[in-house]
Amino acid sequence: MQDASHGQQPSETETSGTTAIAAQDNRSADGIRLAFLRHMRRTIGKPVEFSNTLDQYRAMAHLVRDRVMDDWITTVESYVQHNVRVVCYLSAEFLLGPHLLNAMLNLGITDSAEKACDELHYSLTQLADEEPEPGLGNGGLGRLAACYMDSMTTLEVPAVGYGLRYEFGIFRQEIRDGWQVEHSDKWLEYGNPWEIPASEATQHVSFGGHTETTKDEKTGELIWKWVPAFTVKGVAYDTPIPGYRNKQVNRLRLWKAEAEDSFDLEIFNRGDYMGAVRDKMESETISKVLYPPDETEQGKRLRLMQQYFFTSCSLQDMVRLHKLQKLPIEKFADKWSVQLNDTHPSIGIAELMRILTDEEEIGWDEAWTITQATFGYTNHTLLPEALEKWPLPIFASLLPRHIEIIYEINRRFLKDMQAKFPGDTARWARMSLIGEDGEKQVRMANLAVVGSKMVNGVAKLHSELLKEDTLKDFYEAFPNRFTNVTNGVTPRRWLMLADPPLTALLNEVLGTAWHTDLYALRGLEDYVDDAGFLDKWRKRQEESKGRLGDFIKRSMDVSLNPASMFDVQVKRIHEYKRQHLNALHILGLYCRIKSGELKDLPPRTFLFGGKAAPSYTYAKLMIKLVCTVGELVGKDPQTKDLLRVLFVPDYSVSLGQRIYPAADLSEQISTAGKEASGTGCMKFMMNGAVAIGTLDGANIEIREEVGEENFFLFGLTAPQIAEKQKAGYRPRDFYEKSPLLREVMDGLRDGRFSNGDRDTFAPLVRDLLEVDRYFVMADFDDYARAQSEAGKIFCDSKKWSRMSLLNTARSGKFSSDRSIREYCQNIWKINLDR
Repeated sequence: MQDASHGQQPSETETSGTTAIAAQDNRSADGIRLAFLRHMRRTIGKPVEFSNTLDQYRAMAHLVRDRVMDDWITTVESYVQHNVRVVCYLSAEFLLGPHLLNAMLNLGITDSAEKACDELHYSLTQLADEEPEPGLGNGGLGRLAACYMDSMTTLEVPAVGYGLRYEFGIFRQEIRDGWQVEHSDKWLEYGNPWEIPASEATQHVSFGGHTETTKDEKTGELIWKWVPAFTVKGVAYDTPIPGYRNKQVNRLRLWKAEAEDSFDLEIFNRGDYMGAVRDKMESETISKVLYPPDETEQGKRLRLMQQYFFTSCSLQDMVRLHKLQKLPIEKFADKWSVQLNDTHPSIGIAELMRILTDEEEIGWDEAWTITQATFGYTNHTLLPEALEKWPLPIFASLLPRHIEIIYEINRRFLKDMQAKFPGDTARWARMSLIGEDGEKQVRMANLAVVGSKMVNGVAKLHSELLKEDTLKDFYEAFPNRFTNVTNGVTPRRWLMLADPPLTALLNEVLGTAWHTDLYALRGLEDYVDDAGFLDKWRKRQEESKGRLGDFIKRSMDVSLNPASMFDVQVKRIHEYKRQHLNALHILGLYCRIKSGELKDLPPRTFLFGGKAAPSYTYAKLMIKLVCTVGELVGKDPQTKDLLRVLFVPDYSVSLGQRIYPAADLSEQISTAGKEASGTGCMKFMMNGAVAIGTLDGANIEIREEVGEENFFLFGLTAPQIAEKQKAGYRPRDFYEKSPLLREVMDGLRDGRFSNGDRDTFAPLVRDLLEVDRYFVMADFDDYARAQSEAGKIFCDSKKWSRMSLLNTARSGKFSSDRSIREYCQNIWKINLDR
């Protein structure tokens, strides 16, 4: 925070309240200036001359929210009047990013706000930099949810996003001596001006206890009653999500867990002061932190409680709103289309069945028809460990009624499968919702598939692999239930907001139609051989690199060479994403420079960023490897001017907005068949970066769109990897055949690259040579070849600029607007031409 006592003094007329503001257009510079001064006095409670930058940000946020709220009320009234069908997007993450500048962009008031700030002698950029990053997600899953909310509102799809209001989010990352250190992320420390408590929506969620049954005296049917051990209160907080300049605003509703009775006076009076607030502390733990470690039984219980809590709150809220509109519960699926964003909220299928059968007293068959017609399931992973399975004892102890419901779903489902696949006991066992190989487990992905009307993957390859492998049995049983919707990202945040120079250039030659129809960028192809325009293109890229360089100099005191190739890999740290392959290649360059073999290498700046899960030891070791390589090449006189390796800590949406426009080369190097889609590759592509990557996830479709000559391809394909696994993959064979790989691995093992330390990277070396689950050894040489090709072409500035331009021009498919249109047409059955 900075003191800022130099602001313009308000006059009595300016601070006289709504009368003065009413005289102005509230979206003009004068209207914004007057509203800012009013909020400084009436919301922040400070004279301008005593305010600091945080105060000024908060005042600006409130005035922008006011303008969003005007549109929100109009939108809600329209939805009620027309009795629209509503999409409910259930996600454990919503990685929104900062709101202020994004909301201004969508409202179309950025220029007015900048003018108002100039008149007040403030910097809008400095005010925006004070906004804390909402700690509501970790990576692509949460960012996708945020992009989809933006696109649904922009396309005027009635929608509500539902999730958890994490008090501390994931964590704040520090790099200390090359190691990741986690700190609590206090993003709510100064409050959140964008959220609005919705006390009327408060729900109550039960856990534990037991169930009881009684017979209906008239029908003789069993009536189920859940007698819970304890109940938690879910308090709703709403965040408005504005569409792009269409006066539409949808709602993100996040749930905070609170105790039913936060203070027990009787216990307090007995002298047990901690006991008096024990329920409060235990209840609020549910919404404290995103993804608590689940290696322990307590961690597993907390994760399951989180997932059930936000899903139950959300479904109860839908039922409440349904009844407020006096709609029959039998028509629930006609009103609500619920999308499960990955497996986390799949408990919602059992929860809706509980609500319909136990509370609404609907018969099982009709309830199941409603439930299946309500849900759609998006699968985001091929990794078995991410297809959640809960130990049966934990599940049954927390959710005794739900385990009974799941057993009944499973009984009926397996009866159908036995009829469809007679005698195939192995198939029945694989498809069962209860896994019985070893410890009994509840298979949540199986529940999601069985209880949903549609199941989609998020890239063509991913969807095919789901059908051919991960969910093969289910695809063979329900082939019409499976479809693909390739992911997308919103061009509003990831191009217009992130890259103003490029946006200005595109507007100059294409107009503004591309803001909501990204396919209009194809018009850039008319300039692909225009030398003057390509020169403008290069200068735009240089501006972006310069801005990122200035930021890194300020924040890390590190100078970057803007003339070097910016080679960037920013994403969650995971073995399958293979940041260690990138680091090993840099060590290969180092060895070749030191030996004198490599003499004409264009300077490279390798930028890394991303977070490793706190308990993921191997991923943390990968970060340490990157930092060690950076220290090595940065200190060596032979390499320090040619190679710069930097791990940028605490990667976030706002940091991504700085990095994506500055990238020359985009690293998309995951093991083929492991990345479901990836969306970072799309953000890089929109901003003109050229990709180096495998045939994995969305890379395949990006390469199809941009043309194979504009993509640096390397590596084994998914079928080739499957063949090697079947034949018995031996990573040491590749080590023995490649002199460069052998030198790199030996140097790591012998401590040559780490000041003689042979121990730190011994686990990594041993794993790569003996196991190598993600085929780093097999792909190393081909990756080095593709990197060499990229370096040579980068030296030809005209050819590189042409490739860069075509990446932007052909990125239209990867707008989240296109993705949402496909969801509306193929899954949600919402007519966008109404």
